Amino acid sequence: MIVIWASAGMLSAQVPFGFEGQKVPMKNPDGFFSLETNNFDWMFVTRLVINLITMMLLIRFVYYRVARRHEFFFTFFMFNLVIFIITTLLNSNSGFSIGAAFGLFAIFALLRYRTEDISPRDMTYLFLSITIGLISSINQGSVLEILIINGIILLAAFLIEGNVLIQPEFAKTVEFENVELIKPESREALLKELRNRTGLPIHKIDVRRIDYLRDIAVLKVYYHGEGD
Repeated sequence: MIVIWASAGMLSAQVPFGFEGQKVPMKNPDGFFSLETNNFDWMFVTRLVINLITMMLLIRFVYYRVARRHEFFFTFFMFNLVIFIITTLLNSNSGFSIGAAFGLFAIFALLRYRTEDISPRDMTYLFLSITIGLISSINQGSVLEILIINGIILLAAFLIEGNVLIQPEFAKTVEFENVELIKPESREALLKELRNRTGLPIHKIDVRRIDYLRDIAVLKVYYHGEGD
């Protein structure tokens, strides 16, 4: 009798406030072994296709067109796909928080890439990939609304990155051995020397570090045109 009373007390203590008089629904263990796919219907397939097409247009025809880099393709697509699948599953179970899922992946991204040599542009595309996955997965509107929202993101990225509104600017970090040209009065000569050596239309230089022992300066150069 004591064990039964204690168990009943523990169960009643776990009932949320305001639901004391209601029955807590119990999950059917047999449903786990069934062949039903309630979450993966035609709407899931439609959202997944829209999500993947949007990502392909963003990464292949906007990001790669400007950056000319493909080492982050796997990261962008897998972040997007995993976010899409997880938020779809969490959205079908009201006991979980979708906001918590997004925060978890955002924190993971910051912790994972804060020590990597990743540019602000690449980090922006990473969060765009996460955002597109979330919008395509949990948007409660129609298919047309999802297409419009994703289209707005694609259009904004294309106008900003596609040399339509502004000319894209890129940066490189280089080591320069002639520290005599680092002086402010020799800035034009330094620009000319770096343009001749790199073949890039450099228009701005930031001096990051000067090592007088090795006679080397670390410079960050900025230029317009195509990336790596």
